[in-house]
Amino acid sequence: MKKSTFLFLFLLAFGAKAQLNPAITNWLINTDGTTGRHYVQGNSTPIVDAVLANVQQVQYSTNWVYVSTTGVPSYITGPFLDGNPSLTTNQNAIFKISLNPTMNAGAGTATTGGNIGIFINGTAMFDYRDGVAWNTNTNSLCGGLPGMSPCPGGPGSTQSWNRDAVVAEKGGFDCSKGHPANGNYHHHQNPSAFDLDLNVISNVCTLYDAEGLYSIDSTVHSPLIGFAYDGYPVYGAYGYKNADGTGGITRIKSGYQYRNISTRTVWADGTDVPDGPAVSVTYPLGYFREDYEFVSHPGAADYLDVHNGRFCVTPEYPNGMYCYFATVDADWNSAYPYLIGPTYYGVVTGAKVNSVTESTTVYNPANNVAENQISALKVFPNPANDLIIVQAIGLVQNDLVLKLTDIQGKLIATQEILAGSTMAFFDVSTLYAGTYFISYTDANGKQSKAVIIN
Repeated sequence: MKKSTFLFLFLLAFGAKAQLNPAITNWLINTDGTTGRHYVQGNSTPIVDAVLANVQQVQYSTNWVYVSTTGVPSYITGPFLDGNPSLTTNQNAIFKISLNPTMNAGAGTATTGGNIGIFINGTAMFDYRDGVAWNTNTNSLCGGLPGMSPCPGGPGSTQSWNRDAVVAEKGGFDCSKGHPANGNYHHHQNPSAFDLDLNVISNVCTLYDAEGLYSIDSTVHSPLIGFAYDGYPVYGAYGYKNADGTGGITRIKSGYQYRNISTRTVWADGTDVPDGPAVSVTYPLGYFREDYEFVSHPGAADYLDVHNGRFCVTPEYPNGMYCYFATVDADWNSAYPYLIGPTYYGVVTGAKVNSVTESTTVYNPANNVAENQISALKVFPNPANDLIIVQAIGLVQNDLVLKLTDIQGKLIATQEILAGSTMAFFDVSTLYAGTYFISYTDANGKQSKAVIIN
């Protein structure tokens, strides 16, 4: 679809808008004092932190929303097994995001290192890069990591071959596929836990289990999970097949693919550049951003454009909106360019700011409490002996209370799945063998699931 058509539909969507903008109402605001937690390597018992989790306050004006956040998620972070010495720390940040995003009339502004947006739990969104590149003068990696020499041009400079963090730093991501840079915890990719993927490519969850922001459900439209610095929303991995909301639910696909190369001498557009390392076990295909090429898919509405987005109908935008998607492959492993990029679709106006300098209204989440709509509740192991793990499939927008009862309806225990996380645990080691029930109430009424305790 041409950009002129996008613009027409974009204006139509905003003309039909009547309620509060989803960029105001969809943040996970901490109203009960939930704090962050983290693992230390060698200890699978999480440490409870003193820092509040998720978003603390949302303010808005006619044109802007201001999101105050610690940058700490409600799910457990760490450990980071690549030697990263940083811990998730309070960022005390205010993010300013446009309520009236506009299309960039040109080719699009390139994303940069560091924050390119914010997830709905207040954590930072990064693009593909990790600040490491190939120094063609020395034929070695360069960047800001320990033991590396600076890249030509200094920190943040773009080289001919720039490293892909999702591929190169996989060993340093925690179970939720995130890690910190100088305390700033962030995701370069779809924020769903490694052990929820159909093909599990990291064993970090084995000892340090965590959840991520949401869990993928292939049967429903994925939740809105964040906003980019150009003001456009970012969704999870699944959406309506067709842009008009028809065609059923499908995985929304990246238009990028690996190039068919064994040497790194030219870019995908044919530009001759200084040589990078040959494709090898050490530097596999996908190790550098320039290993990918964009392929247009005319007539295939479930493929995204060069910015990793499309104009489409979503549950939050029934009249249509340009949306990015957190792309994954058929095994639910992260697929380049992961969230946004390598360029933004819109005009970049968002940023971290030091203060709010205009008159605003403080958003009260109590006036628009979204009921949890959990598409499924996974209980395992079942039968169980000592411990029951409860996994909510989808996005938990408000703390979800779980009740464990016996077959006569007697309440045995309660647990909560915190907003912005997906898991809870019941210790059943002292219970008699028999049938029990785990129940909860969401927008569809009371739900329950039977579990057998041996």
